[in-house]
Amino acid sequence: MAGHDKLTPSGKRFFKELKELRKLELMVGFQHGSEKEENGADIADVAMWNELGTARSPPRPFLRQSVDGNASRISAMCKAQLKAVASGEKTAKGALQALGAMQKGLIQDTIRSGDFAPNAPSTVKRKKSSKPLIDTGRMRQSVSFTIRPKGKGG
Repeated sequence: MAGHDKLTPSGKRFFKELKELRKLELMVGFQHGSEKEENGADIADVAMWNELGTARSPPRPFLRQSVDGNASRISAMCKAQLKAVASGEKTAKGALQALGAMQKGLIQDTIRSGDFAPNAPSTVKRKKSSKPLIDTGRMRQSVSFTIRPKGKGG
């Protein structure tokens, strides 16, 4: 053999990071049980009620809008992070952290400026604002991300 069957240290590192990427998943949004509203409601439930709507309020799909409205940016970021892993600039976990931070910011931006049905008159009277999803800022501030082994529900 002429040495074509040997991996360089860079090649070994690359395959190690790819193996690590296959083992991990990135979860962005609201971690159930991590935070409660003043009324005792879990912030993840509040986010779900806003995202999907309830019998008394329309859906305000801030999670879906954050992805659908930024699909090309997210795709470009994924490609850039994979390239950074391939070149040795980042580890698998570092790439996922960068993606998580980006998506967290996109969700927070969408909560702040998304196109949603306005608040009901009774809500406007109570909150002094027709802007949905913004009252105390707690939900927006509670957006987070976690990197965990695949299949480890949470």
